[in-house]
Amino acid sequence: MKFTCERSVLLKEISIAQEIISSKNAISILSNIYIETDQDALLIKATDLKVNFETKVPVTVIESGATTVFGDKFLGILNSIPEGELEFEQDGDMKIVIKPVLKKIRFQLKSIVSDKFPEFPAPSADFFEIPVKDFKEMIQQTIFAVSDDETRYFMNGVFFEKNGDKIIMVGTDGRRLAYISKDIRGVEDFPGVIIPPKILNIIIKRAGDEGLVSLSVTDRSIFIRFGSYNLSSVLIEGQFPNYNRVIPENQSYSFSMNRIEMLDALRRVSLLVEQKSHRIYLGVSSGILAVYSEESDIGAAKEEIPCRYEGKEVSIALNYRYIEEPFKVMEDEEISIHFTEPNRAITIMPVPQKDFFHIIMPMQLD
Repeated sequence: MKFTCERSVLLKEISIAQEIISSKNAISILSNIYIETDQDALLIKATDLKVNFETKVPVTVIESGATTVFGDKFLGILNSIPEGELEFEQDGDMKIVIKPVLKKIRFQLKSIVSDKFPEFPAPSADFFEIPVKDFKEMIQQTIFAVSDDETRYFMNGVFFEKNGDKIIMVGTDGRRLAYISKDIRGVEDFPGVIIPPKILNIIIKRAGDEGLVSLSVTDRSIFIRFGSYNLSSVLIEGQFPNYNRVIPENQSYSFSMNRIEMLDALRRVSLLVEQKSHRIYLGVSSGILAVYSEESDIGAAKEEIPCRYEGKEVSIALNYRYIEEPFKVMEDEEISIHFTEPNRAITIMPVPQKDFFHIIMPMQLD
């Protein structure tokens, strides 16, 4: 195998491939990235046996072939080489030589034969398409709420389902819930599934905002295509909680505030929040929202910002991270918080209301 290509083009794709790899053992095939010349392109693959990644980049093929190289060192070499055209040449079955065309730099990297690289599964269900911008928004509005408690593995991913003409994503860790739906016509029914965050994070980082993303969903795997990328992932098994039971049917009171002012207040007050509980308080009265921490050995903080509210004075205790994270992923200027009682779930929504919301369970006031 021998080919030349631009460093910047290859570096971008090898960086993504290395994100997939979980093993750092140089002698393991799962630490290696598969490369194969295919006409005027280089096929690149990486896997951790759960998430699979595949793409193609344009190269000038001098001699066809295939091999696998240790991803960590391959990426390090590409990062260290100056910008420009690179030459890759397979030296026997166990080595690949990498060198810039216009510089006297030469790397020799050990390789493992390509026939030991795992085969990728093929989709068994039809693909459907949705705007990539909508899909990215759905991920961004839910992924941060996923549980990291491995004993509750069925909440370690984002739930994805079709309900009528809507596709829905939900994330929860048992103390909060993030929900978003999109009207997408013409999508065939598919089973409700739990998608691991790893493949969704790649889409957030690498997918643009234009065009479509193609998805194929089975009861065990999801396949995702966008641009030149083909991704697939094993799904999380288990029964996702009945999220509809958590969504309040109606809430008696609400107040709204400027999103940026709220984020700034949370950032400042959180400097003196007790680090074990992460508890802050929202004290709302007519026209004023007070964001404050409880008195501790370190001290206390309080900030008041204007809000729209007409009702009795109320205090609500919350984990500040649970309220900060949804405020960060929203882009709306004004945000409203709906509640009935201080010890019952609150709902965070944009103003005007859209197709997503976030639910948080309060903490004890004392």
